[in-house]
Amino acid sequence: MPDPLIAEDGFECGTCGHEWFDDHGSDVAEVRDVNGKLLSPGDDVVIIKDLKLDGKSGGIKVGTKVRSIRLVPGDHPIQGKVDGRTVLIIADKVKLA
Repeated sequence: MPDPLIAEDGFECGTCGHEWFDDHGSDVAEVRDVNGKLLSPGDDVVIIKDLKLDGKSGGIKVGTKVRSIRLVPGDHPIQGKVDGRTVLIIADKVKLA
């Protein structure tokens, strides 16, 4: 998934179209996986549902492991690399590996 598109009034996810505002002063809130386990920076997660990506056919398949995630503020709090491409992921699409 490409980095979020920056608009005058906030951000927009290139995959799902969700829009949100960036709050520069906020810290990352608690991020929990689909099973309710607390995620931390550097954790490894596994994708539990196929994810479609803009601009690249195939997307991310179920069972793909994302290593050493980063937690970022916003609606898509998980940042990681899949096949050399940086993606932002919604927390309910992953489980702790």
